Parts: sequence; structure tokens; C-alpha cells
Amino acid sequence: MFTRYLNAYADRRRISIVLYSALILLSGLGCNDQKEDKSKYTSPPGYNLNYPKLFKLPPSLDEISGIVFNAKDNSVLAINDERGWLYKIFLTRDIETEKWQYYKGADFEDLVLVDSTFFVLESNGNLIKFRFIRPDSAQVEELIFPPRGKNEFEILYHEKSKNRLVLLCKDCEQDDKNSLTAFSFNLTSNTFDSLPAYVIDIRKIEDLMEEKKVRFKPSAATINPLTGELYIISAINDVLVVTDLAGVPKEVHRIDPKIYKQPEGIAFTPAGDLIISNESADIGTANILYFKYKRTGTP
Repeated sequence: MFTRYLNAYADRRRISIVLYSALILLSGLGCNDQKEDKSKYTSPPGYNLNYPKLFKLPPSLDEISGIVFNAKDNSVLAINDERGWLYKIFLTRDIETEKWQYYKGADFEDLVLVDSTFFVLESNGNLIKFRFIRPDSAQVEELIFPPRGKNEFEILYHEKSKNRLVLLCKDCEQDDKNSLTAFSFNLTSNTFDSLPAYVIDIRKIEDLMEEKKVRFKPSAATINPLTGELYIISAINDVLVVTDLAGVPKEVHRIDPKIYKQPEGIAFTPAGDLIISNESADIGTANILYFKYKRTGTP
């Protein structure tokens, strides 16, 4: 009987050792997978998109949309997707905000500041142009995007060299699976241009990603003041695409969806620091990600 007890104990010990070894092996595989996954997240020169300085935003900005950097007081100006309010955000340890109403509710997607005049993009392509006469009073003009079928926009940016605003389609009727059209608004004539500004060939993005059937649905874009390149974020694809100003893709960087839960706004400081806003996406709070530009070769 004692012998049977010893044999049973030995069998249980062998089973425990086998299970323990298996757990160690699985744990090691998990670590290797995590390292492998992290390596696929790349960054443009001068930035490390894996390590932002993070600023949590108040609930009023859960649906933060477009943003622009205000160099006059080092603040971030922002809009909310469903409220016609302009927010000023000071990126300090305790976030400070101010707000002013410029319009009634709509579906607001992006924001541009040209001198002292603001332009807000609606999802249908219309622009709300306004400037504040007094803190409690805005002079507003609605600019109607010419009918071109069923369109959805999320991107508006300022191309200073051509004195125009550019609207980049997210889902426009005239586009097919291989193309994405950009339209423009002439700031001199205060009118929309009749011809497209450019067309992005999505197949070139697929080539850079080494993938097929990429659903490129961009959500924010702006021009890097240091390089003159266009930075385009796509929340659906979890990528940052760098193009020239004619929309020709040059680089594609995969971004970590744990960090970029729903990027809807992007801006640069004059010094080249990169700022990205995330909606709350029903996961915690909305936030702003700040990336200090580091010139290549500097310590």
C-alpha cells in the first residue's frame, strides 16, 4: 500500500513538472509574440509613435474631432463632433479648457485656422467659416459644397503655398476601391474649385504595406511644416501614411491600436512637434498624444 502511495505521488509530481514546463513555454511564446508585434509599429524620422506624452481630456471632449495648434499661447484649439463649440485646451498637468459657441449642432469633422478666421468641415463637405467679433459673438458664413453625389468627409487642412483648403474624401461616390479624391476651397475667391485637387492611388499604399484590398478610410491629415509632407491618419486601417502634396504615398507606418484607439485630429507645432487627438471611443476618456520632434542624429 505504501509503495502504491509513493508511485501515485511520483506520477502526480511528474504531471506537475510537465504542466509547469508547458506554462513556462507558453509564457515565453507570449512574450516573443508581444515583441514581434511591437516591432511592426514604425515611425517617420524624428518621431517615436510608440511613446507619446498623454493628456486625458474632460468628458465634454469625448468626441473631440479636428484640432489645430495655436502658437500665440501654445494651446490646442479643438471642436466636438456634435456640438458647435470651439474649445481651447492648455496642455498642463491639470488640463485647462475654455470654450465659445460658434454654431448650432451638426456633424463637425475638422478644423482649420487661417489668420483669425476659422473653418470647420461638416461631413457632407460644407464649410462653416467664422471669426469672433466678441468672445460671445461669432460672425458666421456657411459655404455649400457643390453637389457631387453622396460624399463623406473627415479631413480639412490648409495648404498655405497655394492659399487653399483641401478636403480629402473618406467615402465619396465618384471614387472606387483604388482611389480617393481631394477637393479644394480657394481662399482668394472664397469658392470651391471645380476640379479635384488630386487623387490618391490606394494601390500605391497597398504596395508599401505589402497587402492587398486595403480599405483606406482616412480620418485626419495635416502638413508637416519641417518637411512639407502630408501626414494622413486612418483609424480604420491603423496606419499613418506620408505623402507629397500631390497625394503620392511615400511611407506607410502601422500604428498601435492600443494607443490610437480612434484618432480624429492631427496638428503640428511650428517646431515640428506632432499632436494627435483620440476620441474616447467608449473606452475610457478622450486624449491628446504629444510627440516631441527629435532631429535625427541628436542625443
